[in-house]
Amino acid sequence: MKYHEDDRAQRLLDIFPVEQGQINVSYINSTKHIVAWHKHNKQTDYWICLKGSLKVGWATRKKVNGVYKNECEFKYLSDKNPQVLEIPPGIYHGYKALEPGTILAYYVTRKYDPTDEHRAEVGDFDEDWNTANK
Repeated sequence: MKYHEDDRAQRLLDIFPVEQGQINVSYINSTKHIVAWHKHNKQTDYWICLKGSLKVGWATRKKVNGVYKNECEFKYLSDKNPQVLEIPPGIYHGYKALEPGTILAYYVTRKYDPTDEHRAEVGDFDEDWNTANK
């Protein structure tokens, strides 16, 4: 098991010795940080929110007639409505915690491979990470 900490979260990585992929847990302290964007071309992610809630960004970028077309949508994960979100290869994804102390568990189908992590900047998809007051 590996431990990684930065200003966004503490992470336990590869916590079970599974033959394929790895299982990770992120303890997210801040609701101010946006952890986005990246995609994988080979790996599928499976996310579940164990505590708190997340606004999950889900985006694609396609080249049409030489021009890039971006599409972005948001999905919400919460411990109050447990569900697993499957993020297939080719989908840019990221998140923002909506509550301090949010815990995200995720299974990825491949061991960490930095050559399969492709990044984009926050704002590249004209997305709005704010949440409306209701």
